[in-house]
Amino acid sequence: MSIPGALIGLVCGGAAGFLLTETVGAFFTFVLDRTLDVDGTPVLLAAFVVVPILSAAAGAVVGARRMNRG
Repeated sequence: MSIPGALIGLVCGGAAGFLLTETVGAFFTFVLDRTLDVDGTPVLLAAFVVVPILSAAAGAVVGARRMNRG
């Protein structure tokens, strides 16, 4: 397993997941004119927490595998 590849993938995947959640929030706010209430909706709050974590984990796996290919 390639530790540097996994770390780079972790950071890039986490950033991509964060960007995805922020893009969804901005879309709902500016295009649909509806603010997402994460305080009142536990499922939505969980989604906003889990998506960057899963993206970071997927990025770490992909980064480690790509670095091992040479």
